[in-house]
Amino acid sequence: LLLPDPGEDTESLEAVLPGEAPARYVKRVTSLKLDAAMERLRRRALPAAPVLCSDTTVARGRTIYGKPADERDAMRMLRELSGATHRVLTAVAIQHGRKRREALSDSRVIFEAMTPAQLRDYVATGEPMGKAGAYAVQGWVAAHIVRIAGSYTGIMGLPLYETALLLREFGVRNSRANPTATLG
Repeated sequence: LLLPDPGEDTESLEAVLPGEAPARYVKRVTSLKLDAAMERLRRRALPAAPVLCSDTTVARGRTIYGKPADERDAMRMLRELSGATHRVLTAVAIQHGRKRREALSDSRVIFEAMTPAQLRDYVATGEPMGKAGAYAVQGWVAAHIVRIAGSYTGIMGLPLYETALLLREFGVRNSRANPTATLG
């Protein structure tokens, strides 16, 4: 893993630009994360290898819902998403040497209309913190999801289908006989 160095400001990469559309935003942030990871690879003098980064955002119309700042912000986001359809966009990008490819997963999620008590109870679990749109699809909020159209793994944060397609472009193959991915 090419985790950020201590003191490296990774949160600033996620700042939304004025008027930025959700798909453009998530692809830009993913690209910036990949740039930073490639620089870490170079700086640490590690051998060349494929590097994968992804980012997820939640959007309703052109409104982007990032990670909540606090519980109050999480409540606001969830109130706005409650009883409505929203999009979950996850961009994934891979680079090896100078070759870079990216893909975008675009899914729709419909929440039931949640009561204030249901919202408070969910926020009280702490699960919304650090999550785009203030929720984790694989967590407690799943009991309030009416319908999903798209990629469940994309909503979780790494769309496996799109990721597998990109990995194949880089020569990473997987077989049933040998489920361990290897570089070809």
